[in-house]
Amino acid sequence: TGGIMSTHRVTFEGVGLSENESSPSGSTSQRYSGAYDALVSDEELKRRVAEELTLEQQATELERERAAANGQLTRAIPRERISSQEEGAKAMHLARQLEEKDRVLMKQVAFCKVELARLEERSSEFYKVTTEQYQKVAEEVESHLVYADLQAKILQCYYENTHQTFKCSTLASQHMHYVNHAKQSMLEKKV
Repeated sequence: TGGIMSTHRVTFEGVGLSENESSPSGSTSQRYSGAYDALVSDEELKRRVAEELTLEQQATELERERAAANGQLTRAIPRERISSQEEGAKAMHLARQLEEKDRVLMKQVAFCKVELARLEERSSEFYKVTTEQYQKVAEEVESHLVYADLQAKILQCYYENTHQTFKCSTLASQHMHYVNHAKQSMLEKKV
């Protein structure tokens, strides 16, 4: 038109740009007639080239980031597998330790039950012996008290009936019976 304008062919099918290319047919109208071809000014071309370069840089950067992420993922997967295997092995080890502790605890419980039964039996025997001894001592103390009481009654009776001692004969007979019984018990204990 009125100013100087240069025309450039821009192809968006790939990344390539070319300036002032001639078509094989040589016809200018055919050269610029494609669906993706357009006539643009230098400023528009520079803007589009800058945009395309920016897109290429971004695509390259994204490709690098994707490759880095894939590399990290590739390295992380074996580490995770190793970590998972280590955790599995550790869990198995802890399970075995727990089973061993449980087995030891069960042995201790069984031992404690046996010991408790033995102690209960000994306690029962001790209680029986102690009760028997207590009964014997209580009987002896009671018999001594009875003897002392009987002796006191005989003395009282003789004191009150100094001229009539036959009144004390029942008490004297009880006293003799007690003395004979005590002698018999003493002889049985020695045998």
